[in-house]
Amino acid sequence: MHIVFAASECSPWAKSGGMADVVSALPRALAKLGHRVSVFLPYYRQVAKAVPKPKVVLPSITIPFPSYNRFVRILDGGIAGEVQTYFVDCTEFFDREEFYGTPSGDYPDNAERFGLLCRAVIEASKILGVPDVFHVHDWQASMIPIMLGSIYYFDPVLRHVPTVQTIHNAGFQGWFSPRTIEKLLLPWDLYTVDKLEHFEKVDFLKGGVVYADAITTVSRKYAEELQTTEFGNGLDGVFRKRSGDLLGITNGIDSDEWNPATDSHIAAHYTAQNLAGKKECRRDLLHAFGFENVGDDTAVIGVVSRFATQKGSDFIVEIMDRLAKEDMVLVILGSGEEYYERLLVEMAERHPAKVRVQVKFDNVMAHKIEAGADIFLMPSRYEPGGLNQLYSLKYGTIPVVRATGGLDDTIDEQPNGEGNGFKFWGYSADAFLEAVQRALGTFRNKEQWTAMMLRGMMQDFSWDKPAAEYVRVYERVITNRS
Repeated sequence: MHIVFAASECSPWAKSGGMADVVSALPRALAKLGHRVSVFLPYYRQVAKAVPKPKVVLPSITIPFPSYNRFVRILDGGIAGEVQTYFVDCTEFFDREEFYGTPSGDYPDNAERFGLLCRAVIEASKILGVPDVFHVHDWQASMIPIMLGSIYYFDPVLRHVPTVQTIHNAGFQGWFSPRTIEKLLLPWDLYTVDKLEHFEKVDFLKGGVVYADAITTVSRKYAEELQTTEFGNGLDGVFRKRSGDLLGITNGIDSDEWNPATDSHIAAHYTAQNLAGKKECRRDLLHAFGFENVGDDTAVIGVVSRFATQKGSDFIVEIMDRLAKEDMVLVILGSGEEYYERLLVEMAERHPAKVRVQVKFDNVMAHKIEAGADIFLMPSRYEPGGLNQLYSLKYGTIPVVRATGGLDDTIDEQPNGEGNGFKFWGYSADAFLEAVQRALGTFRNKEQWTAMMLRGMMQDFSWDKPAAEYVRVYERVITNRS
């Protein structure tokens, strides 16, 4: 079958979160199964730097707006892993410093920017090849199912093409003023409580959920959580209404990039059959953070995260003084909310012998932490899917996580170290610290610890199984539309 992906991010060109990794890896896994896959994403300034002079595939597509038309080009992003990438080029909308906004707030024309992206994907697909299914990601691409279900409903070419909406994080929904209906030339009958209206706003994600033929999210647990008041972000009733079409599919990881046997960013390679290289990676990590004379019995704890309450940064700050009394050193890498950046740096200054913080995004250092740490912390308030816990397991680094979303699905704590990690329930800093202390206690039992490491490293985190599950979703929606 032919599958068209539409998203606002895709590695390696544009990335701010895990969605970019999924939109990069899943199409390649589908292509290996024999399917034709095309990916559309904006031709951002960052993309233009990486691909400065791509071939023009379609020189002009007209996108109507109320006062005047806009015109976009479709550019050839090339074929990699048997996947064709196209860029949607609209300089006035996408040639900007950031993807979605500045530190002072979101771009005020984001509705028009991503509305244009969606309409351009639909129009380009009519020329480049009508797909068997559109697979759209998060609110930025949600206007595709909305448009196909409204203004394109009677198009004989597209009328029977189904859509699959994937939700990577329902905390971001694309809320805009009611005038957005006029700006995107949509019919006003879309602005009702059972369609796009949400607390007197136009909600892109809500519309995608209402109009898509199937809705997927990135873990079984998160699919359940979305239907609750705590995690549904105001859309729990909509998700419950579509529960029969809502499915959680756990992400895989890109084993070409995240594999301790081949990783070019780490000091030494290692496998489950030969762990010797992990000790060298540990020494290299400690050196990179300026630690000296750390004994083998002292646990190295790592964090790679966006600094935000959602990621549990408040927990890390709250337990820091007590954690510093344990036989461990803590290395933290990331950036995010200024409040947490400042607090974490202050904590490192308070405990210079135990804690080091690097406030930045550094992909190489992230690999070094996954390979060199003994324990990895992910105390997220909510985590739809999560990738870092999977990277950690692959690298023999034991995760300590909150039991939410994909973290709950993938991490299994059992008595006597029989599982693959440690987790805590509820939302309590004390419970988090107790889970870390359980991990530190098991770390002192080298036989149990090594068995736990090997158990995680030998799990299958490839995209093969998730890709097969997505194919079944595509087949079902295509059959239902036929």
